[in-house]
Amino acid sequence: MTPADPDPIRGAARGSAPVPLSVLDLAGVGSGQTAGEALEATTELARLAEARGFHRLWVAEHHSMAAVASSSPAVLIAHLAAHTTSLRIGSGGVMLPNHPPLVVAEQFGTLEALHPGRIDLGIGRAPGTDPATAAALRRHPDTLSADDFPEALAELEAFLEDAVPQGHRYARIHAYPNPSSRPPVWLLGSSGYSAQLAGTLGLPFSFAHHFSSRNTLPALELYREAFRPSEWLEKPYAMVAAGTVCAETDAEARALALAGALHMLRLRTGRADGRLLPTPEEAAAYEFSDAEREFVDAWLADYEVGAPETVRKGLLALQERTGADELMLTAQIAGRERKLRSFELIADAFGLPRA
Repeated sequence: MTPADPDPIRGAARGSAPVPLSVLDLAGVGSGQTAGEALEATTELARLAEARGFHRLWVAEHHSMAAVASSSPAVLIAHLAAHTTSLRIGSGGVMLPNHPPLVVAEQFGTLEALHPGRIDLGIGRAPGTDPATAAALRRHPDTLSADDFPEALAELEAFLEDAVPQGHRYARIHAYPNPSSRPPVWLLGSSGYSAQLAGTLGLPFSFAHHFSSRNTLPALELYREAFRPSEWLEKPYAMVAAGTVCAETDAEARALALAGALHMLRLRTGRADGRLLPTPEEAAAYEFSDAEREFVDAWLADYEVGAPETVRKGLLALQERTGADELMLTAQIAGRERKLRSFELIADAFGLPRA
């Protein structure tokens, strides 16, 4: 099979951005919104990202969460790829402990066959959900340990390559369809484990700075130190996912970001069951305790929030600080118009071209 080239700089329109800019979306369902409306907003965001020169759009895997409609990344990726023509579409990510590697290989082999050269397979090593939900996904709780991740990843790679070793228990099994090139495999992480593994395997690495900022620099250093060239990648390639909320003014952007922070507060305190993303108006009316306000301020401290120039300067500083080869921007913003406008303003701030 022809090696897939994950290098997104080649052919990527960047405007005045120092590195490619991409998008991570959770298909967030806002208060007063249906899941169908949220998914349509994600589809519109993909079209906007393509038209404005963003390089890729990924969707995340979450389960049993009313506020997140991206529970099935492969299905949503197929839809988004069918509604765009050049934008790379992928998973940020597929949580491998939740899925048999053969199933993932078949899903992404199908996606690659349908949309050759446009599909990314981002892989995470944690279930990303509570133990009961994880058990419901796999039906075998004893197979859900993240400690099994390297073996499961190797199995997935072998299926993608149609190269299961002779003598392996799955040697006679093939993951069809088997496209002419495999989708690039990325490892995702919020600590040093996946960073080091990605480096050892010579894979591109995406770090979740938006919820693990204290680990960003140590993890990137581990990745670069551990990196060994592979047939897929000659040198380290690190992408940093950054929480980014942009509006016409700093105050308006802060109000949007506060709503997302309130949702995270509810998640962390077990009060998010059945709740949708709050609106800025709901967040403004919420009476935060001192402890809650401290949590919100800490959560937003590493977000890039503000008017276009504020966000541009913040992202430039983040890229310089981390040496990221690519920035992936993400935001939980309730409401289609506000979410789309945030990314439109960011594109304008960096002078990204219009299609």
